[in-house]
Amino acid sequence: MKIMQDIDKTRENLSEKTPLFRRFQRLFRRAEVKHPDTDLASNPDAVRTQVLTQMRGFSSEPYFQIADEKLRLLSVFDDLKYDRADVDMVSPAMRKHVVGKLGPLGFRQTSGTVLEHAEADIRVHIPKFHALGASPFDIARYTQKRPQDYCLLTPTQVACQFVDSYELDDAVQRIEVLITKHPINLLKLADYLEGKPKHRAFREVLGHIKRQQRIAVESEPLCRRRSLG
Repeated sequence: MKIMQDIDKTRENLSEKTPLFRRFQRLFRRAEVKHPDTDLASNPDAVRTQVLTQMRGFSSEPYFQIADEKLRLLSVFDDLKYDRADVDMVSPAMRKHVVGKLGPLGFRQTSGTVLEHAEADIRVHIPKFHALGASPFDIARYTQKRPQDYCLLTPTQVACQFVDSYELDDAVQRIEVLITKHPINLLKLADYLEGKPKHRAFREVLGHIKRQQRIAVESEPLCRRRSLG
């Protein structure tokens, strides 16, 4: 009988109408409920990994892609055919396309030459075009880029970075992959090759690259692609 009375008393004490129940309710309400994204938002490395995964998805996008993760280069489609007098720069239309792709990932334009993802602590630099006679090999020379940052370049500028950064075979392989999606201005690139060993070696394979690019731009789906403007 005593046990039943204790059970009834406990039930009464836990009734929603009792001060004891309300006290427990307030304690639970104060308890911090951690959102699953809380840890992610406070950890730039974790956010950076997530953003990189999203950026890799642009490989299926015809106009924009990560051209090289090691060098942290982004490439935006320029054109199918070139003249050596063409200005090699990221045009307003090309920039607008990239901003439209990176915006949903959390990037915001903080200046005319920088897009920033604050949570991931990543910046995308768009190096300034300095002069008509400037070499595409020098485009990123004066850009102050941190290890986690990226540079947005034209395909020709990306190819120049490959020539300067990799041994010949690796550079050629990377350019062969690049031109199947983003053709380059081989005439302009050739005009700015210097006498250094890497440039002399690359000059020997220009004919091969030219043949590969011609096949690419005459084939589907690249042959139907139009310039962004």
